Amino acid sequence: MRKIILAALAATVALPGVAAPAMAQSARELRRDRQDIREERREYRQALRHGDRRDIRDERRDLNRARREYREDLRDRAWGRNDWRAYRQGHRNLYARGGWNAPFRYQSFRPGIAIGRPYYAQRYWIADPGRYRLPPARGNQRWVRHYNDVLLIDQRRGRVIDVIRNFFW
Repeated sequence: MRKIILAALAATVALPGVAAPAMAQSARELRRDRQDIREERREYRQALRHGDRRDIRDERRDLNRARREYREDLRDRAWGRNDWRAYRQGHRNLYARGGWNAPFRYQSFRPGIAIGRPYYAQRYWIADPGRYRLPPARGNQRWVRHYNDVLLIDQRRGRVIDVIRNFFW
């Protein structure tokens, strides 16, 4: 039994993408990181009061390392713009173009321009952006499919916020 457990542990370390496809940090891990920062800050203040130069330097380095780790974990947790690229390579059928066509001709949009309501009607919304590994749309924003492109639209103003070209195959 011990050999099986060790083999499984070695496999998870050797192949992190297979064992844990999402590298996002849980809220518990982030809370633990913030607690580490508080502890390092306390130790740094104590070194300032009672320590020598070397203690102060070491504690400052530890505090900066804890802060850097927290920022990296936050960055890992946040959705990046290109999180979908690697996922798309392994799930080509999900991104297949299919027989999708709009009742209007293709037009290349860029961020910042205003577009008409027919281009971002509810029937073109991407209902579950997480399925395609797109960043979540916030507030009045919606991900909309426009032929092979994906547009992030501000519904109130009708403005294009972001464009991902050739998203679908």
